[in-house]
Amino acid sequence: MHAIDTNVLVRLLVRDDARQAKTADNYISKGAWVSHLVLVETVWVLDAVYHRSPAQLAAALELLLVHESLVLQDADVVKAALTHFKAKPVLGFSDCMVLEIARKAGHTPLGSFDKALAKVGGVHKL
Repeated sequence: MHAIDTNVLVRLLVRDDARQAKTADNYISKGAWVSHLVLVETVWVLDAVYHRSPAQLAAALELLLVHESLVLQDADVVKAALTHFKAKPVLGFSDCMVLEIARKAGHTPLGSFDKALAKVGGVHKL
């Protein structure tokens, strides 16, 4: 299985360039892997460039989790991060991913100066 870059995932979701969207569709048709980094970058692009709301970001992540051709790295980590993000969007999806990656690796508590994140289990406020 091959992997995809952020710009491919953005084209698949936003579909603002018909030619690139079709190329992306064809490329992933037999399956493609999405790394944590690509996923987090994609959410950032959707937020910063396309001005998607937290609810729209969560909906996009939910679609990716059940996509027929895409495999997300550690989907269980993504699901757990999405749960935190949906409950408290102010945390930001990337911080939720950082926490859940650390949790899966067995490296908690996560030290943070972020007051909102520090209210989540597994985080130690510094």
